[in-house]
Amino acid sequence: MIRLQIPSHADYIDIVRVCLYGIASKLNFSYEDIEDMKVAVSEACTNAVLHGGSEKEGGSLIDVTFQPSEAGITITVKNEGPPFEHSETETGTGSPPLQGIEISELPVGGLGIYLMEALMDEVSVQSTDSCTEVILTKYVSE
Repeated sequence: MIRLQIPSHADYIDIVRVCLYGIASKLNFSYEDIEDMKVAVSEACTNAVLHGGSEKEGGSLIDVTFQPSEAGITITVKNEGPPFEHSETETGTGSPPLQGIEISELPVGGLGIYLMEALMDEVSVQSTDSCTEVILTKYVSE
């Protein structure tokens, strides 16, 4: 397992992306899959920066762990802060499709989760009163 701990500030998200690129390259992910993972992880980190508990003295930290396996990689982005309310759609298939929706009809917020679900093989969000974890999994395609 590889672990990064970055300040809860957008300026540090690039460090997470560079680290992900290096790990995913060693795991033989395709360029397209790596780019997809970078977008998904950036969205998770951005959500952590925006919604995390940055009111603490000295700011808060975001923990990012990369758990490589033979099947792929699991990336966990964890921040301290208020719980995040994320629920599956009524059909239980993740975020609703965006085709045929007018821009004015798009929900406020939540598109980061939609992007993560579209780009990764598995996405789960676990929240407690004190922290939120976004767990992203991508499998190496043959």
